[in-house]
Amino acid sequence: MHRALRLPYAAAGAIADLAAQLPLAGDGKLVRTLRARRDAVEVLITWARAHRDAARPLVWMHAPSVGEGLQARPVLERLRERHPDWQLVYTYFSPSAERFAAGLDVDLRGYLPFDRAAHAAAVLDAVKPTALVFAKLDVWPLLTEAAGARGVRLGLIAATMSERSGRRGPLAQALSRDAFSQLDTVGAIDAADADRLAGAGVRAERIRVTGDTRYDQVAVRAARLDRSQPLLARLRGTRPTLVAGSTWPADEKVLLPAWRALKVAVPEARLIIAPHEPTDAHLAPIEQWAASAGLTCARLDGASAAADVVLVDRVGVLGDLYALGEAAYVGGGFHAAGLHSVLEPAAFGIAVLFGPRHHMSRDARLLWECRGGEPVRDAPELVRALRILFTEPDTRQRAGDAALGLVREGLGAAERSTDLVERLVVG
Repeated sequence: MHRALRLPYAAAGAIADLAAQLPLAGDGKLVRTLRARRDAVEVLITWARAHRDAARPLVWMHAPSVGEGLQARPVLERLRERHPDWQLVYTYFSPSAERFAAGLDVDLRGYLPFDRAAHAAAVLDAVKPTALVFAKLDVWPLLTEAAGARGVRLGLIAATMSERSGRRGPLAQALSRDAFSQLDTVGAIDAADADRLAGAGVRAERIRVTGDTRYDQVAVRAARLDRSQPLLARLRGTRPTLVAGSTWPADEKVLLPAWRALKVAVPEARLIIAPHEPTDAHLAPIEQWAASAGLTCARLDGASAAADVVLVDRVGVLGDLYALGEAAYVGGGFHAAGLHSVLEPAAFGIAVLFGPRHHMSRDARLLWECRGGEPVRDAPELVRALRILFTEPDTRQRAGDAALGLVREGLGAAERSTDLVERLVVG
């Protein structure tokens, strides 16, 4: 980190820690993020005192949120299978990843403390990792610096840096360039990412193109899915179905009018919609819209194949529900937060539609290029695309085959990334 930024960076960390100790009310994401840091250091240290076996290698994997966690999971699974004697620690930053982390087969899972020199020293001295591996791009400067000083091997998997990434700006470069230069090995998603990572400070000779582990993750999930499970069996039918996943109100302002128009041409069509935040405040307007449109609407647990609109009111099931679709709409493309995963539906061999803000998504670009999916700018474009998919079976099949073909082309990244991590540990 540039020395001019050390003092303000340290001050920001101290302020964040002080804020975490306040009696914060509410359940917003920022409040939950701060509240979770109250004992984050102690959780890691307490586990280490009771369970760390210094005679065994320990891999510490950090993935800030669910998306990065999905990239880390295939590697962690392979490490657990191949090296049952190794200890595995998994940390995350976002509260949205807490539930995901609970499903991982690791020795310890917990929040990563704010990036402060004292926190990094205390945790590293207790946990004594053999290797510290980051997923995607979230390399923390002070933690990386402290780990390198202690001889901890440093890695980055499924690394990607888009052309428009804020990490390429002057301030971000001043903060992270030294940390990137310390990495012992980096697995980049593709050659363009490798070039941009080298420009950001990673030593070019330490970069390998290994691919994106999410391709393996979504393919395995689709292949292992029990299609006879009660949830899918109850909703399965013959009606052409669109599964709209991780939608925001901005998506629904386009999707819902388009769906109402589509029903004129394809009256038997059915919509399964899973809002990104399935709160009552988000679900109620959709129910009101369905009632005003004369459509039967049921929340997931009470829904059957007869419902015109199935409203998914819980998380964790969307990846299974894509198996019911003839096509998918993935949310986020009309929202500032960005597009959600288009790979999950693609793994089921269905065409994928999404909004215009897709330029940060490599997967969306590849889907568009191979004709496995396409962006829509407004409701009329969405109606047109859906009408084609629902009334032209051959076109729908070609698009679905192309989407699945793209996923299959990306397989093998998890194996290559696991090899990268293993080499960090055993040399």
